[in-house]
Amino acid sequence: MTTEIDPVDVHAVVDGPAGAPTVVLAGSLGSTLEMWEPQVGPLLAAGLRVVRYDHRGHGGSPVPPGPYRIADLGADLIRLLDRIGAERASVAGLSLGGMVGMWAAAVHPERIDRLALLCTSALLGPPEGWTSRAEAVRARGAGAVAEAVVDRWFTPAYAERNPETAARMRAMVAAAPAEGYAGCCEAIAAMDLRPELPGIGAPTLVLSGGEDPATPAEHARTIAGLVPGARLQVLDGGAHLASWECADQVNPLLTEHLTRR
Repeated sequence: MTTEIDPVDVHAVVDGPAGAPTVVLAGSLGSTLEMWEPQVGPLLAAGLRVVRYDHRGHGGSPVPPGPYRIADLGADLIRLLDRIGAERASVAGLSLGGMVGMWAAAVHPERIDRLALLCTSALLGPPEGWTSRAEAVRARGAGAVAEAVVDRWFTPAYAERNPETAARMRAMVAAAPAEGYAGCCEAIAAMDLRPELPGIGAPTLVLSGGEDPATPAEHARTIAGLVPGARLQVLDGGAHLASWECADQVNPLLTEHLTRR
């Protein structure tokens, strides 16, 4: 799909026994690995080795100059698998993480066991919206978009009931390095994974937040319609960060999908 990829060593945290089946959790644009806190305990309890990481340009990972491509972020994931000694792993990705997971499953099918795609898209236009966001963040920092981003991550009712969580997530987005956030915006702007989806052979679960304004259910339906045998579930309620707001629904679905044999 692309050439001249130069992967980086991303920051990762690994929990669970080395010999257990591995699942890698790949997060949203603007997030760090802390966004997966609600999933770690249930997945460990299911006997999985759980790997969380920061995309390039985020958290503790290197911040190479942008623009990035989805292929660059996907190559970072494959390099991470090599680094932790995982010949094969499942990937659960939300939003940007789901895009990376789709790329990896299509381009490196021998490395991806199962795929769980949460609140994501194979084509998320218009490109001008992403390039203008990249320009704004390079000029004023990720704090300039943090409030608007988190307003899409949670439903208003959830944010009102859980102001500490909403504030924590705004701070997380605001702390993202400007170049890293902008570079990932540019990766999304240039992305169209739809031609690759029919070639994905990994068993795939597609989850959509019922009230997600960022990647509405139609995006999940498109993915599920193109990935052979994919299973689609639209969650009751929940906006874009459904892994957090709808953890009581997401965790059993993820666990069942990732451990089914």
